Amino acid sequence: MFKDIVKSQQELRAIFGQPSERAVLKCQSSLDEHSRAFIAASPFLLLATSNAAGQCDVSPKGDAPGFVLVLDDTHLVVPDRPGNNRIDGMSNGIENPHVGMIFLVPGRGDTLRVNGRAAIIRDQEVLSRLAMKGKDPKVALGVEIEEAYLHCPKAFIRSSLWEPSTWSDPQKLPSFAQMLWDQVPSAHGGAASVDEYARELQTRVRDTLY
Repeated sequence: MFKDIVKSQQELRAIFGQPSERAVLKCQSSLDEHSRAFIAASPFLLLATSNAAGQCDVSPKGDAPGFVLVLDDTHLVVPDRPGNNRIDGMSNGIENPHVGMIFLVPGRGDTLRVNGRAAIIRDQEVLSRLAMKGKDPKVALGVEIEEAYLHCPKAFIRSSLWEPSTWSDPQKLPSFAQMLWDQVPSAHGGAASVDEYARELQTRVRDTLY
């Protein structure tokens, strides 16, 4: 299917050369005041995990800014809010503790990348600090930080991600309900139509945020 495949580190370096001194030195082993401030302002992150076989998963995590709790310079905690109970990321973490995270702040092109080793924790003292709407998360992901660094805004500039004038019309895509209706016909429940199914999904999502 794919041709002319790069198969070695040497080939890669021959194509790209060496990173700049700044690109190397910006990588830190702990959170400084700037990284802490970025995390406190971030309402959204992407969490990457893989299982023992190397099969990967990326999961979005979001809540009010500051939902990720920084315990100290080398430890943070990500609450697990109610979802679909697939628990792909956490299942991966049982097999392989290495995780990668990208923190986003709306309107900013730079992002904060944090890599480390994670554990699924049930420490009630920590979970109570992550409560939302009066509800503690069942578990949280505790991360021991190994790398933290800012990533440049080129991808956001190229994509014009924060520029509404460049956005495609979302109505041109099938709705979330329509896609699920077509993809999982056995899971329609008692819904008689896509519109009814969409209303049920909206209610379910709204009522199970926390």
